[in-house]
Parts: sequence; structure tokens; C-alpha cells
Amino acid sequence: MQVATRIIVAVALIMFTACSKKQSQSEEHSPEASLADLKVYDGLEVTLFASEPMFSNPTNMDIDARGRVWVCEAYNYRNQYNPKNPVKKEGDRIMILEDTDGDGKADNSKVFYQGTDINAALGICVLGNKVIVSCSPNVFVFTDENGDDVPDKKEILFQGIKGVQHDHAIHAFLFGPDGRLYFNMGNEGVLLVNAKGDTVRDVHGNKVVSNGKPYRDGMALRCNLDGSDVEVIGNNFRNNYELTVDPFGTVWQSDNDDDGNKATRINYVMEAGNFGYKDEMTGASWYKRRTNVEKEIPFRHWHLNDPGVVPNLLQTGAGSPTGITMYEGTMLPQIFQGQLIHAEPGHNVVRSYTITNDGAGYKAEIVNILEGQNDQWFRPADVTIAPDGSLFVADWYDPGVGGHQVADVDRGRIYRIAKPKAGYTISPSDVSTPEGAVQALISPNAATRYTGWNALASFGEQAEQSLAKLWTSENLRHRAQALWLLTRLPNKADIYLAQASADKESDIRIAAIRIAKLLKRDILPVAAKLANDSSAQVRREVALALCGNATPEAAALWTQLALQYNGNDRWYLEALGIGAAQTEDLYFNSWKQKVGKDWSTVPNRDIVWRSRSKNAMPLLAELIKSSDEREMLRYYRAFDFHKDPLKQTVLTQLVQQTQGDKVLYALKHMDASKLKMTPPVMTALNKVLEQYKGELQYVELVSLFKLQRHADDLLQIGIHYPDSVKGKEAIKALLDWDRTDLIDKILSSPNRDEGQAMIKALWPYMYDKKTIAIMEDVMMDTSKEMELRKLAVKTFGGPWESEDRLLLLAKEKKIPITLQAAAAGVFQTAWRATLREEAAKYLRLPGSKEGTSLPTVSILVDKTGDAAKGKAVFKTICSSCHRLNNEGVEFGPDLSEISDKLPKEAIYTAILYPDQGISFGYEGWRIKLADGSSAFGRIISETEDKIDVQYMNNSQTVLKENILSRTKLESSLMPSNLQAIMTEQELVDLVEYLSTLKK
Repeated sequence: MQVATRIIVAVALIMFTACSKKQSQSEEHSPEASLADLKVYDGLEVTLFASEPMFSNPTNMDIDARGRVWVCEAYNYRNQYNPKNPVKKEGDRIMILEDTDGDGKADNSKVFYQGTDINAALGICVLGNKVIVSCSPNVFVFTDENGDDVPDKKEILFQGIKGVQHDHAIHAFLFGPDGRLYFNMGNEGVLLVNAKGDTVRDVHGNKVVSNGKPYRDGMALRCNLDGSDVEVIGNNFRNNYELTVDPFGTVWQSDNDDDGNKATRINYVMEAGNFGYKDEMTGASWYKRRTNVEKEIPFRHWHLNDPGVVPNLLQTGAGSPTGITMYEGTMLPQIFQGQLIHAEPGHNVVRSYTITNDGAGYKAEIVNILEGQNDQWFRPADVTIAPDGSLFVADWYDPGVGGHQVADVDRGRIYRIAKPKAGYTISPSDVSTPEGAVQALISPNAATRYTGWNALASFGEQAEQSLAKLWTSENLRHRAQALWLLTRLPNKADIYLAQASADKESDIRIAAIRIAKLLKRDILPVAAKLANDSSAQVRREVALALCGNATPEAAALWTQLALQYNGNDRWYLEALGIGAAQTEDLYFNSWKQKVGKDWSTVPNRDIVWRSRSKNAMPLLAELIKSSDEREMLRYYRAFDFHKDPLKQTVLTQLVQQTQGDKVLYALKHMDASKLKMTPPVMTALNKVLEQYKGELQYVELVSLFKLQRHADDLLQIGIHYPDSVKGKEAIKALLDWDRTDLIDKILSSPNRDEGQAMIKALWPYMYDKKTIAIMEDVMMDTSKEMELRKLAVKTFGGPWESEDRLLLLAKEKKIPITLQAAAAGVFQTAWRATLREEAAKYLRLPGSKEGTSLPTVSILVDKTGDAAKGKAVFKTICSSCHRLNNEGVEFGPDLSEISDKLPKEAIYTAILYPDQGISFGYEGWRIKLADGSSAFGRIISETEDKIDVQYMNNSQTVLKENILSRTKLESSLMPSNLQAIMTEQELVDLVEYLSTLKK
């Protein structure tokens, strides 16, 4: 019997193996399989609420007061970058999913709206019969006037937003406890235009444009329900995907870093704060050199050492943060109540950030709620709270983190997290009475809170009794929700503001300050009452509220607040800086007069460092004189944030009054374009140039002061140190000065090493038309060596500007046949899939043994080879350079586990276009010897007196005393025409075999 069972099992396994890959993948990624893979927090249950084919690719969702889930689809998301994906010509959809029988599973699905104007919408907010849909370049308001779930009207709330089909653009709207709309847009949003077509000006008269005047990159904003009175409440974010607001009016959001820098973050959005993605004054990217730079990239990324940058609540490393919400319910365990809940598709997890007070700011710890254990397709894109307090999670469900290279457009799931066995029966709130409206106001569901708020606001004085009862309740968050409405009642604002500002709870006192600002009350009486508050967070809010108040009384209150700074609270320090932003001299002078000779105590040094008053600069100079080499960098960096002409005078004095590196940094922080070059400055500059000649500092000063008489020196630095920062910066200065004559001279010389060095030094600037033109000339010049021309072609990869130019040359059939394989390699490794597909139409791709061009890599990948035959091909062709399972020659990388490192597409690319990705340690070198000969190959060892060089299975030893020069090659040692000695089928078989090599 056991034998028979084994036979049946074996047959079943054979039959299963014979099934198609598609069927296997379908089962592996079925809704049932993905649900089974999820791990939920102890004491909770995760269930599948809805999945494909009801909808697909959910980007954002909201839940209405009836418990129905509204979902934005992104079937058509960035199909220009994903040409293989299908397209819905009718456009993407807004879906409504409903559970009609209360079992926790959607059984009804309907289309609210479909159109190409909402392709890949990234935000939805349901407010009664209105639905706000965010889809760059527009924010639409749909109105369903008769309740039939079909919009009767579509209006534009905002338009003109850049970043169309870009997830760094406009995001979801949210109704706040103050009755305003909160929203954000990332660094691609650029500007906001109203329905009339006018660029929006905010409440301070500033245009809402991310050009640094005054706002930069991503912004967090709020406005009235009709779009009026826009206010930028924070700026200089990168991809601040979504925000949320707590009952006290505190704003929280996530922000994504430049990919790969492990710097994603969660922000408390301090009002009017700068959050440091770009240099506040110049707009320079985080990787640009600056004085007092942070040691670690995740902190450097946000300019956290710069005065005027609000600190991060929490940095969460690598990731791709998306939807966020504040949990106001009680169904989830206590640890999540009143806390942030956040979707992190990059880590396949839904998290809570448990927030606690930290001085004038906050700190947070991560607690996971829902995790994908093995299924890496779990990509939570959004989180939303239902009226019963259960948590809903929208799962984009894709092998990538959604985004540009979305691979699956047909799947999508929505999960519900609740107490075990909890049904899902929602009874809409009755807001026909103030009592019922109050119950709606304190709902965990945002749409329900809106209906309650709206009804209570319309009741006016009739709502006071019910609201006053809530105001005196034990629940702090409910009290705050009542306070916002009570202070709107006729002639009652001052009464409730007085109560709130004297409340024992600091969060209520904070709300009182914010309400006073909203109601445009004279802030000074409230500020005077709370300026010595026991809570640093309350004092923080007082400082922020003083911003723009140019009265002596306000200056005195700011001084009072500044005197309480303890020297160890960056949140508090930044609040002081923001509070003084428009009245720097008035506030600083008041403080300086009060502290007198004690201005240089440890806490007061921070006040000087953070201040933008011109009168802080002489004090910065005094601190520099008395500081050590490390501490001085902090104070020198502070000068970069001052605009007053006094800066040049103070720095000039430092040049004359200090020694060593203090002189160097004084020169580096001058504005050379506005400097009067006096003899003492010129003398000091020449002395420093002589001291640092040939070093990076030399290049920086020559570039800063535009000393073109040193152009030849920069040229030599560039060609001798092309891989270093100083070499690349030296050549950049020549480009800025239009000294292309010097560059052309090197590229036209017979010295190929210098020519290669020049190309390498120019490479980082291929976004510039000038550099592109130089490389194009090299590429087309048949008198130049082929190796140099191929290297020039290679530089076109990376920046979109140069890639687009190379594609245009291909379309115009201007790329020589001898360089088409090199150009194809550039396109094959391009990030944009459409570029790869388009270029293949115009370029002659590498040829096979049969003499015909091979198909594109995307076609080769879909072919199935014979791994056994591929093993024979490997032994014949590849084993002379590569080892595999301890056999072969160790000249190229060991391929024993290549499939763990590279997918099929990358293996094909490595064979067909080896120059596009040279493995570390396997670079080629050309070594010139004193006797006129050369050594060529890979350096396998190096000692003080000799170098061992290997080429394939031959090696030689070179004494260093005989070496004239050595140059690292930018072309691979692997033959660039390896495919030409194989048939197409042999190549496919080889890759099939290599794709089986795993641990």
C-alpha cells in the first residue's frame, strides 16, 4: 500500500512539474496564497476583503461613512515606461467596493468614474456627496447630487501640477479637525494653479511654486474646502507621499529619499518648517560638497547639520513609504490607539509608529502590524480606518515596489485587520441631531468625522450643549475635536480659548494656540500667558505663533522663550528660528541685549548659529576664533545662510585675523561675485592657493574666484586625477568657463591615456548640452582610436538628456555601424524600458555565428534553451576565463552562483554588452614600461615592489621600478563579440544553463 502511495505521489509530482509556468505563478500569487503568507499582530485577524477581478493595482483608497471602500486604480500607470503591459483605452477607474451582508468580504463592486483624465490617480477623499481625486496635473471634485453613485458634476479644484503620471506629484486630500483640507505634493509637483488658471498665492502672498522663492521641492499644504486660503505648512521634501492630521492639529507624513540611500523618514511637520531635501539657499542636492557635512549619507541626505532644517521624527532606512493615517479607534490594541499607521511596500509591511514626547518635539518606535513573510509581492500602498475601527490595507501586489517598472497590472488586494471573527456591519451615523453628530465627530473613520463636523457647524449655537459635554469628557482627543467647533460659535471663542490655554493637558494648550492663529486673534495675550509654560512643546508652539509679529512686545516674548533653550533640543531651536524668520534683527537684538556678556554660553552659541540676523555674524566670527578645527566648520557653514553684505566684511576680517584652515574656510564662504578684492584678501588667497596647489581646496578656490589664469593647472589636475572629485571638479570649472579649447586639445592629442582620462572626467556632466556635444564629436571622429570612441558612446548612458540625444542619433541613422553594438549596450542598461524597445528598431544589434543580428534581449529572455547543451557551450567557450565549481580559469568572475546575482536579462546583457558592467576587481589595466613595452590585463596582486598581471591563463610579474604609468581601462577584458562565435540557439542554451547556477 505504501509503495502504491509513493507511485501516485511521484506521478502527481511529474504532472505538477509539467504544468505551465503561468499556472504555477497564478497559484503562487493567488489571493488565498498571499493571504496565508501574511503575519498579523498578536490578537488581531487579517482577512481578504476584496481582490481581482473586482479591481486591480490600487494606489489609494478611502472608506465612506457607510463602510464602503473607494479605490483608485492604476492599470494604466506609466505605460510609457512599461510597453509590455496592457492598457485600458477607456482610462482608469474609481471603484466602490461594498460588503452588503456584513461578513467582512466585498460582494458588490461598481465603477464610480472611469476616464483617461484619472489615469493612475494617487489620492481619493470622500466627503459626503463630494469626492476629491488627486491626479496630476489636476485635482478634481466629483459631486454625486442624487446619491446614485454616479457623479453629476466634475470640477477642478487645482490644476497645473507638474509630474503627470509621476508618484512624486499631487497626493491625497484629508479633512482636518479645524475644518480645512490637508494635502501634499512631492518634488515633481512644482506648482499649484487654481481653477481660473492663476498660479496660487498662499496666505502670505507667496506663489506656491517650488523654485526656492521661498518654497523648495515637496510641500505640505492646507486650504479651505473651496480651495481658498492655501497655506504651505512645510516644504523641501522629496516624495512626501501622504499626510495625516491628529485631533490637536499636528501634521505627520512620510517622505522618500533618493533611492538607495537608506534615508526614508517620518516627519512631524513643524509649521513653516524647511525639511532639508535641498540646500535651502542654493537648491543644491544633498550630495554636493558643503562645510560641516554629516558623516553618514542617511543624515547628509536631509542636510541635518544645517541651521534652519527641522529634524526628522524617525529615519527608517531603505524603503518606499506610501499611505499613512492616524488611528482614532479602539478596536485595535492599546499600543496602536492614537498612533500613526503607515504602509511601507519596500519592506512588505504595515507599521505603527508609537510616538512619545521628546523635548519640544517627538520620538517614535516601530511596531509592525502586518508583514509579508515570504511573498515579496505584498506591496501595501495605503491604509484607511473603517467606521467600526477596523484597519483596511490596499495591496498594490507586484513583484516590484509598484512605481515606474510595474510588472503586474491585473492583481490587487484589500485586506481588513480587526478583532478575530469580527463582522463588518456598519450603521451610518444619524447626524440630524447634535448628539448624533457628536458621535459621528468622534468616529475613527475620517468620512464619518466629516459628516459630524459639518452637521455640528451647521447647527451653530444649538450644538454647544452637546459639544460642551464632549469638551469636559475624559478622552483627550475627543476634547480637542470639540474645541475646534466650540471656538467657532458666535461670541464663544474667547471663553473656550481661555479655558483651553489654561488646561492641564499640554496638547490642549497647543490646540488653543493654533485655534487663536486660525481665528486671527491677537496672539500676544495667549503667548504671554504660555511663554513660560512647563511644556517645551507648548513653548515651541508659542514661538511659531510669533512669526511675522514685528512688535517690541513680540520680541520680548521671543527673548523670553530663547532664554529657556537648554542647548540640547533641536526641535526647540528650529521653532525659535522659524518664529524669528521675518523679524530676525528685532528679535536677535532683543535677546542679545538681555543676555549681554553671556551670549557665548553653550546654549546661546546655538542661538547665534541658528539666527539669520546680520548682527549674529560678528558673533559667529568670535566663535570661530575660539573654536577648534572641527567646531569651526559648524559656524562657517552658518555664514552660507546670511545674505546681508556685512557677511563679506566679517569674513574678510577673519582672513586677516586667523591662521591655517580658518583662513581657507573664510575664503571658501565668501561670495566672490560680491567681494571687493582688497590687497589683504588677495595676499591671503594667493598664499592658500600655493599651500593647496593640486588639491581639491585649490580647485574649489580657483573655481569660486573664477581665476581663469589657473586654467592650465585645472586641466592637468583633470587628466591626472579623472576618477577623483578634484579631477572632475577641475574639468567642470573649465566647462563653466567655456574653455572647451583646452578640452578639445587633450581629446585631439595622440596620447590615448589622457584622452580616456578627459572623457572620464567629463562623464558626470552628460546632462549638459555642452558635454553631450563634446562626446558626440569624439564618437563621430573616425581619426580617433576605436577604444576612445566606444568610451564616448558609453558616457551617454544615465542622464535622460544624453540618452535621448543618443536615441535621436540612432533614429537619424548617424551612429556608425562599428559603434552600434556599444550604443545598443547603453540602451540595454537604460532605466526606461521604452528606450530599450525604441532603440532596438534603429540599431544593428550584435550578430551571431550565423551572421545575422540577434533579436533584442527582451525577446531572447522569453526563449527557452537546453541547459545540458548550454553546459557544453560553457566548457567550450567560457571555461578559459571563468571558474565554475572549482574548474576553469580564474580570469573573470566565478560563475558558480551567477543566477543568485543576476536574472536572465542581466546575464544576456553581460554577454552581449560586457563594457556596460565591469565587475569590481576584474578591471583591465594598461601598464607602460620603461623599455617601451606594455603589460595588459587584470592586476591579481600588488606589493611594494611589484605587480602581477594576468590575461586569460597567462600572467607576468612587473617590477614597479620599471613602470612609467598605468591606466585603468573603461572597456571590459571580456571579448565584446563573444556571441559571434555562437549560434543564436547556443547563446540561448548557454544562458539557460547559467540561469540554473545557484547556491
